[in-house]
Amino acid sequence: MSQHLTHDTAAPARPPISLAATAAITIGITAALTVASMLFGGFGSGSPAMAQARVFSLPIMIHLATVVPAFLLGPVVLWRRKGDATHRLLGRIWVCLMLVTAISSAFIRTPGAGIAGTGFSFIHIFTVWTLVNVPLAVRAARRGEIARHRGMMTGLYAGLVIAGAFSFLPGRLLGTFVFGAP
Repeated sequence: MSQHLTHDTAAPARPPISLAATAAITIGITAALTVASMLFGGFGSGSPAMAQARVFSLPIMIHLATVVPAFLLGPVVLWRRKGDATHRLLGRIWVCLMLVTAISSAFIRTPGAGIAGTGFSFIHIFTVWTLVNVPLAVRAARRGEIARHRGMMTGLYAGLVIAGAFSFLPGRLLGTFVFGAP
């Protein structure tokens, strides 16, 4: 019985990024975005004039331009066949949409309002949730931890739907825009 040696011509595997490094990078990005948002005064809809005029700031427009396609694409990625090139492409698009959505949401705040006057509301928890879990979910897929990847992506989509539902509450910008002033 002879043994045949095969040589893999693929590039050498990169060492995986540790969980601690991923968390540190995510926390650093989140902190930087928080500081930038606080320095530039936020772009929330807290002023009655803005809410009454139904004017959307640039971060709100970017947020809406990415969250709506992410909301619509999410079920397609979750329910279609997994693992093929189309799934990976749609997944990458969805991940990019979610990251831009999360980053833009860090700039949507009303200074002096929110949690302890920071301008951030409890809905901003989903910003951190997304910035932490997107890289972890992608890493899980790359490591072949498919069940973990699937669970995290499903959780991210559920977070998107929940955050979206909260944004339509009375008194919030979208709630006021869609349903009128309370």
